[in-house]
Amino acid sequence: MKWTSATLNLSHVRKTFQSASSVGKTFFILSSATLAIFVLIGLGGVLQNRFMTTSPVSSMKSLAASVTNQFFIDMLGMEVPHLNKEQKKFTFSQHNVFHFAFQFMTDINPNDPRSLVASEVPGMDATKSTVLVRGSETNSSDPIDYTPITQDLEAEAINGHTAPTPQPSASASPSPVANPLGQPPKSAGDNVAFIYQTHSNESFLPELKGVTNPDKAYSDKVNIISVGQRLAQNLEKDGIGAVHSQTVYPSTVKNFDYPYSYKYSLKTLQEASVAHPDLQYFFDIHRDSAVRNKTTTTIDGKDYAQVYFIIGGKNPNWKKNEEFASKIHQVLEAKHPGISKGIHAKEATEGNNGLYNQNFSENSILIEVGGPYNTLEECYRTTDWLAEAISEVILNAKKVDAPITTPKQS
Repeated sequence: MKWTSATLNLSHVRKTFQSASSVGKTFFILSSATLAIFVLIGLGGVLQNRFMTTSPVSSMKSLAASVTNQFFIDMLGMEVPHLNKEQKKFTFSQHNVFHFAFQFMTDINPNDPRSLVASEVPGMDATKSTVLVRGSETNSSDPIDYTPITQDLEAEAINGHTAPTPQPSASASPSPVANPLGQPPKSAGDNVAFIYQTHSNESFLPELKGVTNPDKAYSDKVNIISVGQRLAQNLEKDGIGAVHSQTVYPSTVKNFDYPYSYKYSLKTLQEASVAHPDLQYFFDIHRDSAVRNKTTTTIDGKDYAQVYFIIGGKNPNWKKNEEFASKIHQVLEAKHPGISKGIHAKEATEGNNGLYNQNFSENSILIEVGGPYNTLEECYRTTDWLAEAISEVILNAKKVDAPITTPKQS
């Protein structure tokens, strides 16, 4: 009986060992597969940087930015079942996998029937972008470009504007903003920052009486120029010499054609640089076209318009522009998390241009402030913080570029 008992115990030990060995093999296979995936991703990034397109839209960086923390948690949850407490939110649930596969193959979102006809109906195509740097906002979304349905929109809004913007004559050129504090600029040269608005008549529904259609939130009287003016004034308060263009292209350009907006604003950039040779930083201010809950955040009981930083994928030197935008984004994230919705790249097929005149300077970026449902006051609150971040970046750059002085020896 003793011998039999010993045999049974040995058999039990052998089975336990075999079971542990099986688990070890499974763990080794999974670990090896995971390592292989990361090696392939890394190799793909290296090959792309050396041999493939420089466009940010196909960047491996955008893939990393688009993957959420929940994705990795759910990957672990596939091996540790108790990690998935809410099966409905599980990334790899049957429901989510089906939706992903269906949308991948058809480019139609089963949760949004509008996507079925989005590519055929003007105003419904929510243009997608590639995320280069994701913000900490809780209402993530892609920036949306809309083209006005008609060019004769002022008739609907002319009686409802609440914050008129001074309008220059057709021949007027950009001029410096008066320094409200009377202090000399801390920045190198008299004026280093240039603010302009390519889509100068983009407006806000709360400021336009009788206008409820977001596709018609355009006005020659009250528009995004007011936000650009606010930015310039705040930069001046911080000692950053600023020049602001108040040109409203639809009312000043003869035979204005909306698709050529960036050609008109390029001429503005060129003229401003000739008139003010010290200009180094260029900011094209827009507003987005998304719904209010995608362009607004609440901080300490106050509503703020959120901002997107847009990088043109057609620009061969887009990485330099992205580096500049990233510095501003990082300051906003550190001081006011949730205000910035990150840095997004767009090709011509994903927006209405794809270059955005950003080949003019590596310090040129497009910033979208709020959307058609935001108020100017909400945009101003955000612009004050945006100016603070831009000032910090510019002044830090000046410190880095400052010549090193050798102390005099007695």
